[in-house]
Amino acid sequence: MPTELTTPTLLLVGGARAIPLSSDMTVQALTQAKRRGMRTHVTGEAASLAGTPEVRALADTTSAVDFTRPGNTAEWARDRVAAGDRFDAVFGIQEMAQVSVAETAEAVGAPGNPPEAIRRIRAKDTCRAVLAAEGFPQPAVRLCADQAEAAAFLAETAGPWIVKPRDAMGSIGVSQVFEPAQLPAAIELLPSDDPFLVEEFVDGPEYSVEGFFQNGKPTILAITAKEKVAPPFFVEVGHVLPAELDPAVRIEIEQQVGDALTALGLRFGGFHVELWLTPSGVVLGEVHGRFGGDWIHRMLAHAIPGLELFGAIYDDMLGRADTSGDLRPVRGAAARYMIPPPGRLTAIEGWDEVRAHPAVLYADLTAKVGDRINPVRKSSDRVGVVVVGAETPAAARELASELVSSVRFVVES
Repeated sequence: MPTELTTPTLLLVGGARAIPLSSDMTVQALTQAKRRGMRTHVTGEAASLAGTPEVRALADTTSAVDFTRPGNTAEWARDRVAAGDRFDAVFGIQEMAQVSVAETAEAVGAPGNPPEAIRRIRAKDTCRAVLAAEGFPQPAVRLCADQAEAAAFLAETAGPWIVKPRDAMGSIGVSQVFEPAQLPAAIELLPSDDPFLVEEFVDGPEYSVEGFFQNGKPTILAITAKEKVAPPFFVEVGHVLPAELDPAVRIEIEQQVGDALTALGLRFGGFHVELWLTPSGVVLGEVHGRFGGDWIHRMLAHAIPGLELFGAIYDDMLGRADTSGDLRPVRGAAARYMIPPPGRLTAIEGWDEVRAHPAVLYADLTAKVGDRINPVRKSSDRVGVVVVGAETPAAARELASELVSSVRFVVES
């Protein structure tokens, strides 16, 4: 075990949101740091720290620092270093913390992505422009200040179209428009009056690519197949990894994702890249400089036995990365979300049997009797999830669907 003078310190920016997924990822991130003999200092908004006692219990130190204010965490960390602290690795789980992570790493001289690279991918239209300039096929997109600008874009391009926030998560405010008359309703769904994006709809099955950087180069762990609710909304309701793809298609996806990450200037941490398979080939979607949500981290841990997803990041940042192993899935995993019909929930049957199934890696039910079930328009409208592991992706997909179907929700309209 390193001595106090040589013990590396991890600064985990943003802590966790007080929801099971964020908390679970953060607990694993801290636990894997401890296994490497690292001290841990967690920063985050005071309310989030208060609402996640499991995170506070694992951290060596916590500090209330608002990561949503530009430059705030970097300034705080710079002051701490000037006072004698040091941070050898800077990391964050939350999407909205990634700019602060990059700024802070730069401020304290720790390994990290250039802040401008993270800002580039956080603004979805800017990311698309860079990818298009580098020769990657991209749908036409426009940043619009109001309905008039959006209507002008519709008049110049072929539909259907997607209306979405420029910088958000969880499918909030994302909807499909088939004709100009539907545009006002789509704009009404946006979470704010900020400028928003309208882009051409890309038709084809959707996938995501999960991985992390080692020695500045992207290491792809798995490709995830996705299932979404029917348009006009795009909430994810199912995941399977590894996706069952023709080897030539898999190679094409991995090559394009690796090239795109390099072109965007990313070189540290985890990544989650969305894409579509179209008749003309791969079309890249959103690029994230963090790991995927929706329990993909648990699915990866089952599919690649022995993988420590967060620990591999720290090893790379500390110059300990071992690139000799083959980090490829040898088993399958799947996640399936529950979306009962809208109405008031009066009974739930079969849930205890699902939780007790030996193949279940994680199961959570967020709805309770008496709750009002809403139509699924954003990720938070889903009422529960079942994550399973199996020997093959097909077996995992079938089992997850079977278990979710076995839960009966009694709903009054």
